Amino acid sequence: MGYFDAASSVPLHPVARQALQASLDEGWADPARLHREGRRARLLLDAAREAAAETVGCRPDELTFTTSGTRAVHTGVAGVLGGRRRVGRHLIVSAVEHSCVLHAADAHEAAGGSVSQVAVDRAGAVTADAYREALRPDTALACLQSANHEVGTEQPVAEVAAVCREAGVPLLVDAAQSLGWGRVEGDWSVLTGSAHKWGGPSGVGLLVVRKGVRFATQGPVDERESGRAPGFENIPAIVAAAASLRAVRAEAAQEAVRLRELTERIRARVPELVPDVEVVGDPVRRLPGIVTFSCLYVDGETLLHELDRAGFSVSSGSSCTSSTLTPSHVLRAMGVLSEGNIRVSLPPGTDAEEVERFLQVLPGAVAGVREKLDAPASVAREDGDDVLVVDSLGKRCPIPVIELAKVIGQVPVGGLVRVLSDDEAARLDIPAWCEMRGQEYVGEEPAERGTAYLVRRLG
Repeated sequence: MGYFDAASSVPLHPVARQALQASLDEGWADPARLHREGRRARLLLDAAREAAAETVGCRPDELTFTTSGTRAVHTGVAGVLGGRRRVGRHLIVSAVEHSCVLHAADAHEAAGGSVSQVAVDRAGAVTADAYREALRPDTALACLQSANHEVGTEQPVAEVAAVCREAGVPLLVDAAQSLGWGRVEGDWSVLTGSAHKWGGPSGVGLLVVRKGVRFATQGPVDERESGRAPGFENIPAIVAAAASLRAVRAEAAQEAVRLRELTERIRARVPELVPDVEVVGDPVRRLPGIVTFSCLYVDGETLLHELDRAGFSVSSGSSCTSSTLTPSHVLRAMGVLSEGNIRVSLPPGTDAEEVERFLQVLPGAVAGVREKLDAPASVAREDGDDVLVVDSLGKRCPIPVIELAKVIGQVPVGGLVRVLSDDEAARLDIPAWCEMRGQEYVGEEPAERGTAYLVRRLG
């Protein structure tokens, strides 16, 4: 079975398994107690904190263990905003942050704060200048992921941190995707991570708050974990998380070279093997093991099922694979195709033979899905011979794009195709199709139902 969804969660590392089993017999007691069992549990907790802090690059008393990476983000965002309330209530995030950061921003805005989103380029990266322009006198906190979870693009954290430091604004870095590969460079103020992303057990997160950062824990304060993570510590899981982080870091440099070679093979071969494919994300500045591509005229959910039946577990940012039926906010912010989107994220230890087998299976899977979706176009002429109307109302993407592609040759060069659609994904996918196929996206206009998307034939 080819498990190619490591960006979501990595299988438990052997060192984590060993540490977890060993500490189950030693770390069950309350580390706050002074008796022998409590002291033994406290030693395990302190040793895990020191090991994790050394690996992250911070002081042990700056690091808190939380119940998840999401909890670390929410606690970190709320704590800094609360501690700097006198400065102001303005929060800066990038448009491609993980949903847990955006949810924290939504909660802040709902409580009366203000939020600015920094745009990204087509590769999914921000610029330090964009953060500089977003800073205001009342900015209390800025957030930036170290690397994107959907397309693997690494962000210029050190440059953004320098801009924020110059303005006296703390920068919170969501390092969930990158922490297993190396330290986060730059003068950041707050950092979060999640153990299941690097091969530790789920249910353990890291929150690092540098000394000097004003921080006020929101909600009831517990005496545990410096008051920042209430509840009894899961010491066996914490020990396993710290042990596995050290273990994967020891292997990271060599494994990164190997996985980069495999993902580069996928990036190069997929467009050769499958027509009408867009590989997205930065081609150079990206995490090892992650490669993302989108296939025209393909339903993402159906393609996922086809690949699953062939023995490959992948993920997708297509709208049809989510409960909201809206495109991935990351792909939307990048302005790239969302339908038929596949993220391949290789876990450490993936062998070249499995990658080759995936490349053999993929073309047939895509071709099969495209054949099933060969829907006829509903076409009507408007006044004049140079305008076609494609009625795709009530049809989900990629059907509107498929119907557009079928009829674009029926109008003369310079003529227009007017695509009617009530699917939100069309707003992203039709412009992306034009970019890929060398046609001109004119824009959109209101229609009696849905929206009309105008495309001019260039050739």
